[in-house]
Amino acid sequence: MKWPGALRYGPPMATASDHSDSAATEFDKGRAKAFTQQMVDILNSGAMAVMVSVGHKTGLFDAMDGAPPDTVEGIAKRAGLHPRPVREWLSAVACAGIVEHDPARGTFLLPAEHAGLLTRRAGPLNLAVQAQYLGLFGAVEDDVAESFTDGSGVPYDKYPKFQAVMAQSSGDRQERTLVDVVVPMLPGGTERFQEGIDLADVGCGSGLALCLLGKAFPKSRFTGFDFSEDAIATARQRAADAGLSNVHFEEADAAALEHPQSFDYVTSFDAIHDQAHPAKVLAAIHGMLRPGGVYLCVEPKASSDLAEMLDEPMAPFIYTISTMHCMQVSLAYGGEGLGAAWGQQTAVEYLETAGFHDIEVTGVREDRANTFFIARA
Repeated sequence: MKWPGALRYGPPMATASDHSDSAATEFDKGRAKAFTQQMVDILNSGAMAVMVSVGHKTGLFDAMDGAPPDTVEGIAKRAGLHPRPVREWLSAVACAGIVEHDPARGTFLLPAEHAGLLTRRAGPLNLAVQAQYLGLFGAVEDDVAESFTDGSGVPYDKYPKFQAVMAQSSGDRQERTLVDVVVPMLPGGTERFQEGIDLADVGCGSGLALCLLGKAFPKSRFTGFDFSEDAIATARQRAADAGLSNVHFEEADAAALEHPQSFDYVTSFDAIHDQAHPAKVLAAIHGMLRPGGVYLCVEPKASSDLAEMLDEPMAPFIYTISTMHCMQVSLAYGGEGLGAAWGQQTAVEYLETAGFHDIEVTGVREDRANTFFIARA
């Protein structure tokens, strides 16, 4: 498994054996100096994550995309922003090497090589979208720290903007890949969808995936389930605005779904690891499928073995998301707290326990962050 490139924070952290070996040795000044630099890099990288998020939200990266070197005033005017905060933001990202600064001319430039990872034009490769999570997690840091005392977790209502960022993050990928790449991967593929099938999406969120499918395959019928009242309201409005009579949404607890043998396909996108009772959800999904039906389970790309994650460039990020959100919301509802990094091995075990077989583990080139599990009921 390979992740998009990311900043590395210096030497790897010490292992248990390192501790035992160093216990009897003198204080290693070189190691202390290296870790000092590592901590400086961490602080600077954390600060830049917030600045990258601001650059995304304000449209500054998009305003600089493809533009020639320009002054603070020119960039601010192009973005429709006040020049004073733009100057301070440009100073921060220039010091980090995210944009280039020409002191003689007083201009700033977003290199094309950087724009491909920071602008809306980049679609699924836009890592500035992911940077927004850091600000969200700052708002719940105290709640998360408190949960460490008793493992009580942090409920969904503490994350009012998380759904929107998640929808933005997954939306780019789905719009580019769902109909043209993912559907053809499934048994029966595009032809079956064109002929007409029944498909359910568990944890449908704001309904983008089903609306994309509903528009592309008018002879098929699509039903989305989510326990969030707000998400279902948004999904229903999205379908109504698109005039999709073959797409419907229901507010429901995924662990209590009872639609025996009602669907040919069931999908879930980054939804199972957040569940309080994932085994019950997977069993319910298995029961929803007709004999021979297909389940597409999309989950964060990870290994269940921490040792295999130590050298993964984005592993610190995925474990942080898990610590700050995914594990927390599961624990808050009396759940297992699987977390985002529950991993491929554990996911296969859960799928097999639920009754699935012929499980294919694969991926999509445009979606480097997720693993795709295709299983038969």
